[in-house]
Amino acid sequence: MAVYTKLDKEKLNAILSNYNLGEIKRFSEVKEGIENTNYLIQTNKGKYILTIYEKRVDENDLPFFSELMVELSNKNFICPKPILNKNKKYISDFKSKKFMIVSYLDGKSKKNLSPSECNMVGRESAKLHEITKNFKLNRKNDLSVKSWRKIFDQVKDRCHKIHPDLPRLIEANLSDIENNWPDNLPSGIIHADLFADNIFFQNNKFSGFIDFYFSCNDFYAFEIAICFNALCFDGIKENLSFNVTKAKKFIDGYNEVRKISDQEKKYIKVLSQGAALRFLLTRVFDYMNIVDNAVVKIKDPIEYLKRLEFHKNAKDFGDYFI
Repeated sequence: MAVYTKLDKEKLNAILSNYNLGEIKRFSEVKEGIENTNYLIQTNKGKYILTIYEKRVDENDLPFFSELMVELSNKNFICPKPILNKNKKYISDFKSKKFMIVSYLDGKSKKNLSPSECNMVGRESAKLHEITKNFKLNRKNDLSVKSWRKIFDQVKDRCHKIHPDLPRLIEANLSDIENNWPDNLPSGIIHADLFADNIFFQNNKFSGFIDFYFSCNDFYAFEIAICFNALCFDGIKENLSFNVTKAKKFIDGYNEVRKISDQEKKYIKVLSQGAALRFLLTRVFDYMNIVDNAVVKIKDPIEYLKRLEFHKNAKDFGDYFI
């Protein structure tokens, strides 16, 4: 989440005039994240999140995101639910941009998850995979392994400014990943961005996933790999260590709902290495392409170097959750 498009009360009132959400009592910018503009709006009828789509989001993907959240909500999976406007549409226009208003989820994210919370997330991510198996929705992963070299080509002549060894390290890992990436693993709809700030808890219980704007069809095990990177490393960025207890608890929770196959275990190392590289590359790209006058918190790319080092040196899945 971030703020690229500035809105005042007058503009927000104009936007809400096409909804049946009541009168604005208060509103605030949501500055976390880097992708879209977000506002928390409280009316006399409740709280809502307004998201204006910026940067990487292709407006042709918006129906996928809205339908996914609606269908998940209808299946009692806890996530924001898009709100229909007066024209019975989930996607609306603001000047040259698209936006959506979704329900507000109670609860808060946690900076660091405990092993028991990782267990909950493992179970809930597997539920998402199982629930969506029969959804007639499809969106390719625009940030899959086939896109990473193209992103690297856009930053490789400048990324040494972030870290002198970055071009060499990225190239070495990218070549390794491209040569070992699997062709055929169980796949379906994944969230693809399950970082701690997109996972809510309330009263020590899971209270929902948010921010589905990277959701796509990909390997289920790639979701697991993303979660290992996002949730299972502890310490300061220069000295991160992989927490095997958290990873095992995540897998235990996941296996309660959907059993991980031996073939998926076989590729968990390269998938985890790829997930680390994917987020390193997009963070490097964002760091080097900051939008002027945007209120945005850029995430540090360097913390992914230690993750890559761990994955490159791991022998097999036993180094992750046994």
